[in-house]
Amino acid sequence: MRDFRDAKVMAQTLRECLTTQSITISHSHSLELVSRMFGLADWNTLSALIKAADGAKLTRPPVIQAEIQRRPALPLRDFVPFPGATHPLFVGRAKTINALNDAFTKQSDVVIALQKQQAVDEPSLADLHEIGLRADLIELTPLPDGTLKVQVRIIRRVRVRAFSSDASAYQAEISDISEDSAADAPDLILRAVTRFERYAAIRNIRLPDGWPPFGEGRHPGRVADLIAALVLLPLAHKYELLAVLDPVKRLELVETLLDVTARPLSSALQATRQRAIANARDRRHRHATLEHLLLALLDDDSAAAVMRSCRASLAQLRTKTRLYVDTELSHLATEDDDIAQPTDAFRRVNDRAALAAQEVGYPLVTGANTLLALFPETRSPAARLLAEHGVTMVRAAKAVADGVGKEEA
Repeated sequence: MRDFRDAKVMAQTLRECLTTQSITISHSHSLELVSRMFGLADWNTLSALIKAADGAKLTRPPVIQAEIQRRPALPLRDFVPFPGATHPLFVGRAKTINALNDAFTKQSDVVIALQKQQAVDEPSLADLHEIGLRADLIELTPLPDGTLKVQVRIIRRVRVRAFSSDASAYQAEISDISEDSAADAPDLILRAVTRFERYAAIRNIRLPDGWPPFGEGRHPGRVADLIAALVLLPLAHKYELLAVLDPVKRLELVETLLDVTARPLSSALQATRQRAIANARDRRHRHATLEHLLLALLDDDSAAAVMRSCRASLAQLRTKTRLYVDTELSHLATEDDDIAQPTDAFRRVNDRAALAAQEVGYPLVTGANTLLALFPETRSPAARLLAEHGVTMVRAAKAVADGVGKEEA
């Protein structure tokens, strides 16, 4: 039986079989399909697993302690925390409040159990992920509406063995997971930290105190958890990171998820970016700006769908944008025949679009993601032109979250 390391051969075989049936798909598309056969989100994730299996230093497998412990439990619907972090949580379910009050009175730590589905109000063991967390209670604050604010410090991963909701308070039976503290991967840590700094700059994420974490140089798992707590990812991807127990493999996966250039572009967006460069080149402009990009996005089906959902008149917006490019950007004209170079803002938007696609779970980066990535460039005339025609970040974000402009791989 083949394992995931045969993925590239399997993808080639798949393409050849489909070709015999007069069905043509790209190599990247076949890799994505094979990744899904293995139950993974995409090729980026599978590629990281292959890389970790082939090239990472060997580490001892995590040890799951046999001793079963019983603790008050806090089921979470919409959040995945990581060891080492401190978080405020807001609790409304009566059984959770009772469990927290009991733990606080007895000075006990608690189990954070992660729900598979947010809509489940009374979770059972089948509704929870296998890997949970132990956490210390720092402070409990009753709120006027009867809910509770709790400050927790995450201690470690645990395996949830049993979960009870029959009594007046949630309880969980767990076994601890001991992570190998001898794993050493300084080069991997340096790459991951450098890549995260680029990611944080694009997303305006404030780096934590004590950054960079080179004091954790012999603990790739701790560095992985620190970064994983800060990156913006769908909940399913966050849990994938939490559930990787090998510390080196976990940091390999974090590094891959931070690669903003790895997510493939839709063929339409590739054409749109080329059209934006052509908009500048045809006017002999030395730079391709966000206004050239906006003019190209108006003819991108994905981006245009988002703008129409904001009730914008594409014809009027196109006229105003073309007028701006032809008049206000005339100072960029040059006699050189060199291809127009994208501005720094243009490149930032491209990087930000890849992250936006990752966060909403789009398999391909689309024109819709690019349009949404343009709004943080608040000083650009392109953002102003969009706002003047009713295309705001809030409206566009809602449309993208609803799946407007999504393209399948």
